Amino acid sequence: MSLFNDPVPIKPGMWLLPGFASLQQLKPDIDSVIAQAPLRHMQTQRGFTMSVAMTNCGQVGWTSDRRGYRYSPIDPLSGEPWPVMPASLKKLAKDAAETAGFGLYEPDACLINQYKPGAQMGAHQDRNERDFSQPIVSVSLGVTARFFVLSEQKQGTSKSVDLNDGDVIVFGGQARRYYHGVRKLKASSHPITGDTRWNLTFRVAQ
Repeated sequence: MSLFNDPVPIKPGMWLLPGFASLQQLKPDIDSVIAQAPLRHMQTQRGFTMSVAMTNCGQVGWTSDRRGYRYSPIDPLSGEPWPVMPASLKKLAKDAAETAGFGLYEPDACLINQYKPGAQMGAHQDRNERDFSQPIVSVSLGVTARFFVLSEQKQGTSKSVDLNDGDVIVFGGQARRYYHGVRKLKASSHPITGDTRWNLTFRVAQ
């Protein structure tokens, strides 16, 4: 999809594909999804409002409220199905998974996350999916963010990676149970996204 060097190992089962994605190619389809299913700040089960704004596309979307985290085929704001996943986004996810050595990949959910300065994602596991044999593909677009990863036990020293515009992380196998997150986004600027970082996270949820 774009020019990049060989995948870079981060930890066992986790790979960085530097500059693999193109913001210019993806942004029109991202904007189209948001026009159909606007961004929103979801609540956690404990009642906290997430600092990251998000929406979804695909057969199911990830949602969170006082009842907990889950996947749903229906957007709770509109009562309608989530927008269809654009072909450009699905192709990127499939190409990234294959490049990282995970073979055939058919994501049915794509979370679109918007980070503004001060937004962050605390250490967490992605564990709402039914099939942990499938990897997760995470795409970073816009301003640089610091990603960190721990172990399966959420302890020990974290490893940090600065993710630049176009960088993609693919993780599967034992890495599917690693705790990971994003440090508080620092004020910065990108010629296309301004002060914003976009993150696309592809999963096989069903």
